[in-house]
Amino acid sequence: MKTVLVLFADGSEELEAITIVNILRRAGITVTLAGSGAGPLRGSRGVMLMPDSTLETVLHNDFDMIVLPGGQPGTDNLKADARVLKLVQRMAQQGKYVAAICAAPAVLATAGLLDGKQATSFPGALVPFPKVKQQHDAIVEDGKFITSRGPGTAMDFALTLVERLAGSAKRHEVETGLQR
Repeated sequence: MKTVLVLFADGSEELEAITIVNILRRAGITVTLAGSGAGPLRGSRGVMLMPDSTLETVLHNDFDMIVLPGGQPGTDNLKADARVLKLVQRMAQQGKYVAAICAAPAVLATAGLLDGKQATSFPGALVPFPKVKQQHDAIVEDGKFITSRGPGTAMDFALTLVERLAGSAKRHEVETGLQR
């Protein structure tokens, strides 16, 4: 069974986080939504989410993929957390999938993971990182790094994650059930 860690900080984009968790769970993938702190966290649009766990609790667990939703100030909160930067670096070194959407590819760039890589993001989020080969596609994959543009691409992004972890047949099955 494939496992995914989705990180959520105060100010993260709740639409992206919930879409990713929901679609991956529909595919039978074990997903842990971990909060940067304990208790409910307020998303970028004021929606309160109660994560399954805390980052501190799952920090040393083994996952097949890590996914970072964007939003502000959630992305800035993730970028400022040394635990997050070390975790994404460790997962990349282990050859695991590292995915981010909206402004969150900036977290990966801050960790030095996107230097020389193709990536996309919410417009402007990767401007401070000239070593990133910025693309304008909805979803960009470069090796095991998967990035996406924003809330409007969240469902397709999540379905791409399903395909990478569980195959194209599982993606088709989930997508058909969504009546797309």
